[in-house]
Amino acid sequence: MPAPTIRRAVQLLPRLGTTAVGSLPLTQLELALQAALQLDIPALPQLPVGAPAEFMLPAALEGLPGLRADADGLCSVDPAAFSAGRAAFEERLEAALAPGGSLEPFEPSAAAARAWRPFLWEVEHRKLALAKAQLAGPFTVLGVVRGAAGPELPGLEDAVFRLLLARSLAMVRALRRAGTTPLFFLDEPGLYAFARANPRQLLALQHLRLLVASLQREGALVGVHCCGNTDWGSVLETGVDVVSLDARLSLEPLLLARAALARFLEGGATLSLGIIPTDLAAGYSVEERVVSVAALLRAGLPEGHSAQALAEHVLLTPACGLAMRSVVDAERILGELKQAQRLLREALT
Repeated sequence: MPAPTIRRAVQLLPRLGTTAVGSLPLTQLELALQAALQLDIPALPQLPVGAPAEFMLPAALEGLPGLRADADGLCSVDPAAFSAGRAAFEERLEAALAPGGSLEPFEPSAAAARAWRPFLWEVEHRKLALAKAQLAGPFTVLGVVRGAAGPELPGLEDAVFRLLLARSLAMVRALRRAGTTPLFFLDEPGLYAFARANPRQLLALQHLRLLVASLQREGALVGVHCCGNTDWGSVLETGVDVVSLDARLSLEPLLLARAALARFLEGGATLSLGIIPTDLAAGYSVEERVVSVAALLRAGLPEGHSAQALAEHVLLTPACGLAMRSVVDAERILGELKQAQRLLREALT
C-alpha cells in the first residue's frame, strides 16, 4: 500500500487518543495486557523487568551473530562470532526479504517479547481497528552497534539494518494478518545526538527513511519516537506519519521548525504528545501540563493550522517508556494520561 494511501489512515486515529510508548514495569503478562488494552490504541507491552532480553536493543537485535547483552540491556558484538556466523545469517535474511519470502522467523521470540503472541491473539479476537507495536530504530541501533563492536567490522552495519527491516516487516505483517491497521513506531532515542555535519549520521537517517517507506508499503502507519531534543526539522522530513515526543521538553523546539512542520502537517501527518512526564524529578500538575500544551499549540502552529483541527488526530502518551518506574508510579502516570486527555479535549473544543 503506497504511503499516500496508508497516510489516509491517519484519519482513523481517535481525537486525542491514548496509547503508550511501550515498556511497563510489570512482570505478570496478564496484568500487562490488561493495562495495554485499556488504552484507546492498545500498545504491545515490553516487559524487561527480570527479562533483560526484552530491553529495547537486545529485542531489536535478537538473532544477530555474536550478539552479547547484559542484565541492563546493554549490547556488544563479538567480532569473531559475527564473522563466523555472517554468511549463514545473510542467507537467511536474503531468503526472508526476497519476493514471496517468509518473514515469520524474524518475528520476536517469546524471550524477546513475551507479550507478542498473546497481544496478536487479543488484537484478532477483539477485532481492533488499530494496534501499536514498536522496535528500536536504525539510527539508534547502528550508533550503539558501531561502538559496541570496536574497530569497524565488515558487513555489520548492513546486517543490522537488514535485520531491523526483516523484524519490523514481520511484525507489521503479523498485525495485518490479525486484522488490524498497524501503528508501528521506531524508537529513536539516539536522535538526540544527530548532527547534519556528520556523514555517518546522515547515512543512518537515510536508513530510517528507507525503513519508514518500506513499512508504509506494507500498510502500516509509521511513527518515530524520540524522548530527547533533536533536529526536529530533519525528523519531520523522514516521511513518517506520526512524530512522537516529550511535550514538556520538545514541543516548543519542534514548533520552531515551522517550515518543516507546515509541510509535515499539510502532507496529512500528525503528532503524538508525551504529555505526562516520566521523569520523577519533574514537578508538575496535570492541569499545568494541559494548559501549557494547549497554549503552545494555539500560539505555535504554522499559519493555516489550528490547534482544534490538529487535535482531531493527535495522540497522547506518557513521555517515555515506563519500565524503569515503579508499578505504583506507572499506574499513576497512566491514570494521569486519562485525566490529561479529558482536560485537553475540553481545552481544545
